[in-house]
Amino acid sequence: MTNANVTSAATKLPPLDETLYRRRRRAQGLREDLTSFWFLLPILAVFVVLFLVPLVQTLYFSFTDFNGYSMDMNWVGLENYAKVFSDSSTLEGLGFTILYAVVVTLGVTVLAIPLAVVLNKRFVGRNFVRSVFFFFSVPSLAIMGMVWKYIFSPMKTGVVNSVLAVFGLDPIPWLSNNALAKFCVIFIAIWAQIGWHATLYLAFLQAIPADLYEQATVDGANAWQQFVHITLPQLTPGIVTSTFLLMSGGLKVYDLPYTMTKGGPGYSTYTVTQSIIQQGIGQSQYGIGSALAVLFFIATGVVVFLQMGVSNLISRRFQ
Repeated sequence: MTNANVTSAATKLPPLDETLYRRRRRAQGLREDLTSFWFLLPILAVFVVLFLVPLVQTLYFSFTDFNGYSMDMNWVGLENYAKVFSDSSTLEGLGFTILYAVVVTLGVTVLAIPLAVVLNKRFVGRNFVRSVFFFFSVPSLAIMGMVWKYIFSPMKTGVVNSVLAVFGLDPIPWLSNNALAKFCVIFIAIWAQIGWHATLYLAFLQAIPADLYEQATVDGANAWQQFVHITLPQLTPGIVTSTFLLMSGGLKVYDLPYTMTKGGPGYSTYTVTQSIIQQGIGQSQYGIGSALAVLFFIATGVVVFLQMGVSNLISRRFQ
């Protein structure tokens, strides 16, 4: 049979029942969706129980005078929110929390990228040096805070002040001075997280094709030009991930400032999370604590979404 005859016979075949075909495809898609739903159901249940229900309860308690013990509560409307904005300690805690999150994010990013570039080069003992820097991020920040509280003790017996005494210098009030206390807390936060984020950047650096650097060298580009035009653009996904983790973690920080200074001196290192815990649990003012938690949740969400938007713009710029 010739090709012309085959084509002519094919055109004479009855048309496919498209309605039946679409119904079968729709039924198959529905079965696949139900199967996926059953797999996602445990995760959805955990999300509802551990996140959605507490969030709704917190929102409700923020409009009441709930004390955490008796369910006999009264509706107070926006009174708790007004108290939050009139509390000087809460406002100071908000200021330090924002300062901590921004400075730690910038500090770790600026220092971790060059460190990762150095650790990506070949030299004797490279794996040992990588392990040393990563070890700093293994202990929790709470343990770091207790250790560095002794090191930066404003007393003469503090480690740093003992070293200064050897050179005939007077002790420095590291944790009893407002500005120095903020500096110490932020310094330790940066120091403790550089190694982990450098390891994150190192993983992205190792994924950059070596051909790009070889071609740049042939074209006469120096080390700085290669870093600016090759390394940084290729590290954009890593920068987005790292800064997101640092900013979100910095906004909810509690353990390091509390173990080092208990929020002092005064309220200089007071954080929003500490304020929520102390007012809600310590002082049995769950209504005010819930209002502060709701406001902090909204503020954190706005900051994170803005950061993600800026990060996406940067990512598209270098794609």
